[in-house]
Amino acid sequence: MAAGSGGSGGSGVGPGPGPGGGGGPAGSGPGPGSGGGLGSGGELHPRTGRLVSLSACGRTARRQQPGQEFNHGLVLSREPLRDGRVFTVRIDRKVNSWSGSIEIGVTALDPSVLDFPSSATGLKGGSWVVSGCSVLRDGRSVLEEYGQDLDQLGEGDRVGVERTVAGELRLWVNGRDCGVAATGLPARVWAVVDLYGKCTQITVLPPEPGFSSPTPIPTPPLEPSAPYEDSALAEQGTSGDEDFGSTELSEVVSNAVLSAYNGGLLNVNLSSPPAGEGLGSSCAATSPILTSNDALLFHEKCGTLIKLSNNNKTAERRRPLDEFNNGVVMTNRPLRDNEMFEIRIDKLVDKWSGSIEIGVTTHNPNNLEYPATMTNLQSGTIMMSGCGILTNGKGTRREYCEFSLDELQEGDHIGLTRKSNSALHFFINGIDQGVATPLTPPVVYGVVDLYGMAVKVTIVHNNNHSDRLRRNNAILRALSPEGALRRAVPAAQAEPERLLFHPNCGQKAAITHEGRTALRPHATDDFNHGVVLSSRALRDGEVFQVRIDKMVDKWAGSIEIGVTTHNPAYLQLPSTMTNLRSGTWMMTGNGVMHNGTTILDEYGHNLDRLKAGDTVGVVRREDGTLHFFVNGMTQGPAAWNVPPGVYAVVDLYGQAAQATIVDDVEVSPIPEPLPEGNNQVSPSSPSSGAGGSDLRFHQLHGSNAVITNGGRTALRHNCRSEFNDAIVISNRALRDGELFEIVIQKMVDRWSGSIEAGVTAIRPEDLEFPNTMTDIDYDTWMLSGTAIMQDGNTMRNNYGCDLDALGTGARIGMMRTAKGDLHYFINGQDQGAACSGLPPEVYAVVDLYGQCVQVSITNATGPMDNSLATSNTATEKSFPLHSPVAGVAHRFHSTCGKNVTLEEDGARAVRAAGYAHGLVFSTKELKTEEAFEVKVEELDEKWAGSLRLGLTTLAPGEMGPGAVSGPGLPPSLPELRTKTTWMVSSCEVRRDGQLQRMNYGRNLERLGVGSRVGIRRGADDTMHILVDGEDMGPAATGIAKNVWAVLDLYGPVRSVSIVSSTRLEEPEGTQPPSPSSDTGSEGEEDEEGEEHGLGGQDQVAIMPTALEFLENHGKNILLSNGNRTATRVASYNQGIVVVSQPLVPQLLVQVRIDFLNRQWTSSLVLGVITCPPERLNFPASACALKRAAWLLRGHGVFHNGLKICEKFGPNLDTCPEGTILGLRLDSSGGLHLLVNGMDQGVAVPDVPQPCHALVDLYGQCEQVTIVNPEPGPASGKSVGTQGDMEKADMVDGIKESVCWGPPPAASPLKSCEYHALCSRFQELLLLPEDYFMPPPKRSLCYCESCRKLRGDEAHRRRGEPPREYALPFGWCRFNLRVNPRLEAGTLTKKWHMAYHGSNVAAVRRVLDRGELGAGRASILSCRPLKGDPGGGFEEPGENCAPSREEQPPPVLLSPSLQYAGAETLASKVQFRDPKSQQTHQAQLAFQVCVRPGSYTPGPPSAALREPPDPHFSLAELEWVTKEKGATLLYALLVRVE
Repeated sequence: MAAGSGGSGGSGVGPGPGPGGGGGPAGSGPGPGSGGGLGSGGELHPRTGRLVSLSACGRTARRQQPGQEFNHGLVLSREPLRDGRVFTVRIDRKVNSWSGSIEIGVTALDPSVLDFPSSATGLKGGSWVVSGCSVLRDGRSVLEEYGQDLDQLGEGDRVGVERTVAGELRLWVNGRDCGVAATGLPARVWAVVDLYGKCTQITVLPPEPGFSSPTPIPTPPLEPSAPYEDSALAEQGTSGDEDFGSTELSEVVSNAVLSAYNGGLLNVNLSSPPAGEGLGSSCAATSPILTSNDALLFHEKCGTLIKLSNNNKTAERRRPLDEFNNGVVMTNRPLRDNEMFEIRIDKLVDKWSGSIEIGVTTHNPNNLEYPATMTNLQSGTIMMSGCGILTNGKGTRREYCEFSLDELQEGDHIGLTRKSNSALHFFINGIDQGVATPLTPPVVYGVVDLYGMAVKVTIVHNNNHSDRLRRNNAILRALSPEGALRRAVPAAQAEPERLLFHPNCGQKAAITHEGRTALRPHATDDFNHGVVLSSRALRDGEVFQVRIDKMVDKWAGSIEIGVTTHNPAYLQLPSTMTNLRSGTWMMTGNGVMHNGTTILDEYGHNLDRLKAGDTVGVVRREDGTLHFFVNGMTQGPAAWNVPPGVYAVVDLYGQAAQATIVDDVEVSPIPEPLPEGNNQVSPSSPSSGAGGSDLRFHQLHGSNAVITNGGRTALRHNCRSEFNDAIVISNRALRDGELFEIVIQKMVDRWSGSIEAGVTAIRPEDLEFPNTMTDIDYDTWMLSGTAIMQDGNTMRNNYGCDLDALGTGARIGMMRTAKGDLHYFINGQDQGAACSGLPPEVYAVVDLYGQCVQVSITNATGPMDNSLATSNTATEKSFPLHSPVAGVAHRFHSTCGKNVTLEEDGARAVRAAGYAHGLVFSTKELKTEEAFEVKVEELDEKWAGSLRLGLTTLAPGEMGPGAVSGPGLPPSLPELRTKTTWMVSSCEVRRDGQLQRMNYGRNLERLGVGSRVGIRRGADDTMHILVDGEDMGPAATGIAKNVWAVLDLYGPVRSVSIVSSTRLEEPEGTQPPSPSSDTGSEGEEDEEGEEHGLGGQDQVAIMPTALEFLENHGKNILLSNGNRTATRVASYNQGIVVVSQPLVPQLLVQVRIDFLNRQWTSSLVLGVITCPPERLNFPASACALKRAAWLLRGHGVFHNGLKICEKFGPNLDTCPEGTILGLRLDSSGGLHLLVNGMDQGVAVPDVPQPCHALVDLYGQCEQVTIVNPEPGPASGKSVGTQGDMEKADMVDGIKESVCWGPPPAASPLKSCEYHALCSRFQELLLLPEDYFMPPPKRSLCYCESCRKLRGDEAHRRRGEPPREYALPFGWCRFNLRVNPRLEAGTLTKKWHMAYHGSNVAAVRRVLDRGELGAGRASILSCRPLKGDPGGGFEEPGENCAPSREEQPPPVLLSPSLQYAGAETLASKVQFRDPKSQQTHQAQLAFQVCVRPGSYTPGPPSAALREPPDPHFSLAELEWVTKEKGATLLYALLVRVE
């Protein structure tokens, strides 16, 4: 080729170096400074893919954003190729984030007019591309296994293409000709290079002649004008050349070993190749290539049940429904260093527990006797099983990664690679899970165990471009939720106008009515496998809406709707769409999930409450936001940065049985984002970001943190096994006065400590994330609990808030002021300056520590004014407008300021003139917890200042009579100092005019017309201010006992009116009997109640005339009788009702049980909630309320789903019809339970106010009615009722006495280590959670200490006729759900109780079948003990169906667990405790109900090592039954030694 005159950039003719070129033979290439003198084909065309940047005069191309994008890196040669000349590029830089690498070829398309596709394989119209080791023409493979795999090339390697005179395409790798790749090329073609996947930068080298191996051509140095990284790269390349020989030497040795394993022995040249030439031209010319291109396949020798197909690329386990193991397959050759061994899951069955396992082994498959499962191999084997790593069959890493192989779905990819540094890495859907083990033997084979659910897999080769694209898209979705732009649908593909359901649907779904209707035909038999997708992708702004046509009442849960990036034509549909872990956004219940993880806990209308005829819809807007609709009403933004081209998804789950696409239903317009500062989104909702702050969480974070939802949500994965390493930081520094606010969305009760928040001056890129942020010893300020810490040292204690005390829904904000002060905000309230002297640029930092698991940035984030107060609008929405106290209205005292006029009988005060002399007082002293509240009615904007209010020991009467100022009454409240006075003005707290505290609560200067403000003296001698019903917290302490409320109508506040009430005076003798009463004995108290309390008008329990249930209730509730009667009309749950009036001190709320349905178990639940019930989306049962809920259930007390007290009062599950249950708050906020008028004592102390009484019509309870206290003796009624009750009702195997008197002091539930150990073993069994009762009835421990604490008797009687059985002492019981159609409540009382010994192998099958049967086929991997040769595994398999002539084999039972749990009947299994890592032995048994008369008692048939239970006769120790349906599974029992 002709080199241009040195450095001129022109195309000279003839050989010879230009000025400054020098240094080489003529034509060998330009010297330094030669610029563009490479001639034809030596430069890249200026038009490139959209992410490519060119440098070095068009010779170097770099793909931008290599960590976020894997394609759009296409470049072409500037000129068409000259025949016989090789267009060569050098790989400068690679990353490990993606799959696939450089692709190279030629195209007949002119780059000056080309519409660049995202990758080279998208080129049509005469294009030939080498991808991996395949050759593609116009995107279709025409040659497999060609040449050298381009994906294996590293930095510094050279690759080129040549068009020969004969029109052939040849590939050159490191100077070696790989042969003819294609023929029939047009005369005019351009070189194509795709910087795809791992390859991120290349440089064009001087053209080389083809066919023969020329003398080595020196690589030109990069231009001095190249960017800094290019210059560094040149230096890297220089040093790399020096070490290249040693690198290749190790590869030669490895390849020689591989060749020996493949049966061939090659001559290996161990001499160092010439510098810069890889193996060197001489080696390439004389020696064969040592790296074999044999594709990875499965070895022909494999497990006994394996069938190979697809040229040994696919392995399938035969008889998958009968056998779960013997499915081991290995690769046909050892793995090379850095070689990816990847498989795709093609088929799963839903029968077994456990799933695929993958790893490496040093064993040669030719010599190996394949085990039943690979984890049985105790040498030379490393396997990934579940989410842990097993080495030689023993667990070495329990929590290796966040993904579990047992949770993968069909279509998911699993891969592994042994790095050149001996580290073993696993990949899931292309995402590197990190180092599994640092030391892997040099020669290993890949191995796959098709175990349990896994039935069929296929090896995926990197040269398959579609597989590679699928993996990269999976990586893109996982690593970058906001992602790059997805590929648009080609315009050539015409889409149908009408939206239909795609014919590929879930296993239990069907599509009818020409694709318009989807249904589950057998909806009463199965609750899932009902996923359906739209037939085409949604357009931007296109609403996909369906109408629910049919529902069933059998299941919990209902329809779910969303979008997915997966094409329905190729998607292996999961059982439920929330199981899909990539590219999927779903609305389920009233939450939103992304890739199976909840990103919004409380969003919109609860879908589980919809009925037939309701509609649901979804739309993706052009800005990438996702919105859902319920009955045409938008629910607001649910997700952000959703890619275009998504398909709509409907999951006909649970109750939803049929849905039809609706075209012409109007939906409310989606509101445009409000200007900053006007957003009225719920404080718990993350910001949509539109028009708001650009603050997000940075992509760099702690190792256990995960950033989702477009950078707005941060969570800590493995939250129950990891408590730290979850630091997240803002994506930029905070501006002065800018608030960074987060809301706590999820917490766990496992750890101590909670969220920590603060700021740091360390840039995220420079921060080496520690375990916790308080470990940093420079430039960091954090709030931990109540302590302010600087650089890890406590600088201040007892700050105004305690982060450890915050719960779900709480909001935390940080702000740096212009003065350099750090302020914290809790729920919008400024807590004051925490510290000062902050540098100008600080980043917000949050440590998701301990109990705090998930937070999201709220829409309040952004600049804010100096008032730092929340808006009145938000408060009005959040708090009820009811007066907190019922009774006679408060009044102003006649003594008041000289400018004040009292109106409306003292209920309204008006300042007639001026801006001062506006003092007013309450007429009486405020009682403990009594609130004095006023509403602002008129403002005079010409004055500044604020309303002032407080408490004073000055009695108004001392100031003199009349409505004029008495002696000494000052013009304003700060001057009232004759007696002790506490007051709040603006946001300052003063005592006798002296400043006590700043930045307290809401700024009173921002009150508007209609705002309510009140004052309350707490029982703990504190003063509280209430603004619009919201308690601002204690403003002052040490308040005197006798105080009056005082207000100062100062400045703009001209008139106020009283909206609160005073309590009625209580005559002596009217107090209800309670444990704290000192009036005498119980009998005397009853007499007084009969004579005074319940019949007269001065009763202590204040009862408004119209107590009623709120219209917002569970979906199965029907209200009648003026909303005083609630009836559950369907199912056994969804029956929550709330009393509309707040439950205030001394207000008695009572309900009568009208009707019980004995078909169900359990009964009603009583309690209180402190959150506003008007907009609350009620769950299926009250037990699922996880916020601000105190419940009485059974005879336990629960707070937010956790039991805090047991054995309180009578068992509510045993209350008969006619029982009257009541709730009452005492003056100190203690919640009392009353049963038929008798006070059972304080169930919950210090209940926050305001609160509302709640009743859950659950299980047996189907109807209740609110009742008023009626005259008559309460005690007499209760005695009568007690006589109708059973004296001892056996429920759940515990004697529960119905006690109507005050109970003994309840003790909190103590933790039991044995119970925890048994629970951990039960979790290792991986049994579905749906088989077990939910907490708190899930489990019960019968260890020595627990049973003695409860006072359990050793034996009980059960059934009709009664028969004795022993309690399972020494075991732990896990209660099973019972089919409600079986009338389980009756069965458990009328049937007898017995036990059946079992083992680990048989448990899952017994639970699946629902009753005991023969056979113990193992479905779980467990090794029998050495002392148990049979181990229970030699019996006939449970999965082998008996012939019709066979009778069902007998089932052995016993009333004694001492016999049924003997080792001969309940074999032992060893396991390692995941917490203590100690080895234990465990046994399993079932507790069952047995139908009387269905069994035959007899002597024991099994050999016993210990004497049986002497309480039972040997002649009746063993019960034998052959009848089908004679047993009902009641509980799973676990014993651990």
